[in-house]
Amino acid sequence: MAQKQRRTEKGLCFKHYYKWILCFSLTLYFVASFFVDHDQEDHPPSSLSPSNSLITNPKPKLLPSRAMFESKIQDQRLGFPLQRPNIRTDVFNNLKIYVYDLPSKFNTDWLANERCSNHLFAAEVALHKALLSLDGDVRTEDPYEADFFFVPVYVSCNFSTVNGFPAIGHARSLIKEAIDLVSAQYPFWNRTSGSDHVFTATHDFGSCFHTMEDRAVADGVPKMLRNSIVLQTFGVTYKHPCQEVENVVIPPYISPESLHKTQKNIPAAKERDIRVFFRGKMEIHHKNISGRFYSKRIRTEIWRSYGSDRRFYLQRHRFAGYQSEIARSVFCLCPLGWAPWSPRLVESVALGCVPVIIADGIRLPFPSVVRWPDISLTVAERDVGRLGDILEHVAATNLSDIQKNLADPSVGRALLFNVPPREGDATWQVLEALSKKLNRSTRRKSNAFL
Repeated sequence: MAQKQRRTEKGLCFKHYYKWILCFSLTLYFVASFFVDHDQEDHPPSSLSPSNSLITNPKPKLLPSRAMFESKIQDQRLGFPLQRPNIRTDVFNNLKIYVYDLPSKFNTDWLANERCSNHLFAAEVALHKALLSLDGDVRTEDPYEADFFFVPVYVSCNFSTVNGFPAIGHARSLIKEAIDLVSAQYPFWNRTSGSDHVFTATHDFGSCFHTMEDRAVADGVPKMLRNSIVLQTFGVTYKHPCQEVENVVIPPYISPESLHKTQKNIPAAKERDIRVFFRGKMEIHHKNISGRFYSKRIRTEIWRSYGSDRRFYLQRHRFAGYQSEIARSVFCLCPLGWAPWSPRLVESVALGCVPVIIADGIRLPFPSVVRWPDISLTVAERDVGRLGDILEHVAATNLSDIQKNLADPSVGRALLFNVPPREGDATWQVLEALSKKLNRSTRRKSNAFL
């Protein structure tokens, strides 16, 4: 009996001891969780990259912890932004892009000037915003799972106080500073010499960063960018120093909102009452600027040959309703300026006016989706004097076929940058192009050996 009582007392003691251990363990767990969570709230890692350390941390070898990024990702995947684009990673072979969160002097500070987001070079801004909106889809917050690294540096928003044009003399130094920053704070640039890093160059001669071709050619692509991928508006079909880098030709920026507003104001049954249209710089007497002639004298020749031709509506001065004129036109001239490309290409396609491209050797954006030969005309620079006859011949033969092809909504959509992105738009096409360059992805190469 006494032995049985001792066994009972021993069992009760063990139960009390077990409860005490369990209570202590749970208390320790919740206390530890409280301090960990509050420490992360007081010192949160950026959703894109450790931008605070980029600004204040003097130790260049302090690299981000993979565990830190993965922990933060699990917390943030529980919530979603109000507007989520419908872009699935499997569409692009599970492509993952990491967007560096650079100090604001490299990008968002420039947005104080509203023009920065809306002028023809603003694809660098629109693409950055579009990629940021892809949280949880193509964009990853874990740099260790990224295929590519996007470096958002705006170089086209430094507008001259003299003429209002973008000045890009600072571009090379600003990009170099950004590269120095990410290469000091992260391991990703140094392991590939930047071959999996993506930049934008939306000015006249792209990654050569100069408005005049002879200077651009002389300077070439900066050495620091030559291993990287550049999304640029400049492209030609022949060998040129300004495309001696892995590149994707992208369209110039035209505001989708401005185009939608123009389209909304067009009467549905209105006939196109302008036969041939061009509004822009046309010098009556072409000027020799240090051995260079604007538009290779092509625009001057157009003005001289057709300025008094009633079939042509040519205007040399700015007009706020310029897009409405495009919407009224059958043919829209798209001659070269200093560089071959022009925003008129995008505006013409979006507003249903047949682009007449006069720029020898131009390489056009996204040719696998935008079938340029089916929706436009190409006239050789030497044939500008025969332009009237050429357009008359087209009008009498296959104009209706061209207009039918041009009316396909997917064509215009592919040339516009939306925020957030939409299926088939310009950002979508950029992602498609990058998904074909995954041989540059360190992550894919590493997985291949597993």
